[in-house]
Amino acid sequence: MGLLHGAVQTGVSAVAVRSPEATSVRPIALGLLVAAAVIWGAVDRLRELPSPGMQWFIASLIAGPFAGALGVIGSALLVDQTGQEALWVALTGGAAFTALLVLAPAGLGLLLGGFLVSKDSSTHHG
Repeated sequence: MGLLHGAVQTGVSAVAVRSPEATSVRPIALGLLVAAAVIWGAVDRLRELPSPGMQWFIASLIAGPFAGALGVIGSALLVDQTGQEALWVALTGGAAFTALLVLAPAGLGLLLGGFLVSKDSSTHHG
C-alpha cells in the first residue's frame, strides 16, 4: 500500500504541475486509494488470515512514512524540483494521513469481508 500511495502522490503532483486546471484528479485518486484498501482488506478477511486487523495496523504504520518518502523522491525526480525540505512534512503529517487512509478503509474492508465470510459459512452449514 505504501508503494501505491507514493506512486499516486507522485502522479497527482505531476498532473497538478502540468495541468493546474485538472482539479478533480486528487479526489478521484483518493477514491481509488480508499477502494483499493477496502477491497484488499475484504480479501484478507475472506482468506481468513490470522490477526488481519493487527497486520493492517502495522502495514499502515509502515505505509505512511514509506509513501511520504517515496512521494517526495518521485516528485523530485519526475515532477519538479521538490527538495529535502518537503521530506519532513511528508514523514510527519503526510505519513499520519496516509496511515489513516490505509487503516480506516482496510478496517471497513475487513468488516465487509467478515459479513461475507459469515454469510458463506451460514449457507454451507444451514
